[in-house]
Amino acid sequence: MPICLIAGLGNPGPRYADTRHNAGFWFVDHLVRRHGGVFRAESRFEGEVARVQVGATGCLLLKPLTFMNRSGGSLQKLAAFYRIPPEEILVVHDDLDLPVGTARLKMGGGHGGHNGLRDIHRHLGAEFARLRIGIGHPGHREAVIGYVLERPTRDEEAAMRESIDAALESAGDLIAGDWDKAVRELHARPAAENGKTS
Repeated sequence: MPICLIAGLGNPGPRYADTRHNAGFWFVDHLVRRHGGVFRAESRFEGEVARVQVGATGCLLLKPLTFMNRSGGSLQKLAAFYRIPPEEILVVHDDLDLPVGTARLKMGGGHGGHNGLRDIHRHLGAEFARLRIGIGHPGHREAVIGYVLERPTRDEEAAMRESIDAALESAGDLIAGDWDKAVRELHARPAAENGKTS
């Protein structure tokens, strides 16, 4: 299946722009810059929407502006309008269970406690593709909310952006429908280094 719609998850506004939880926004912003699209606010979809041409294939991009825990409504409205089934949707999100500097593709599955995915499950079911951007884990469950809403360290941010750049190289294969090639090439890549400053 080709990917016809890519939704990057995050929270709107400058307060959240550089936080770990906005890794999905970072990805689609980079994709738009690379392929010459422009995000425009679309109130009927409760988000910002862009269209890009990657190779011979076009793809819609979405940034829900409903805050993370209500991402599903925005995505469902856009998908329904363009009649895009869940199997042709890629959701890009931060992932606590992956180390910083790692990006992984996955088809279907649970929400893993991620509030954005939980709401998308409620609106669309589970049969959509995911691009998981590793942000690491703070080590304690009680620290998770503060951790995801903080800006990563300089080294962590560099590693996250390197993993996003690697995932961007797979975008053409994903949009064209070559899932296996995209997974093979992305997953074979070593994780970006998350060095420590001295």
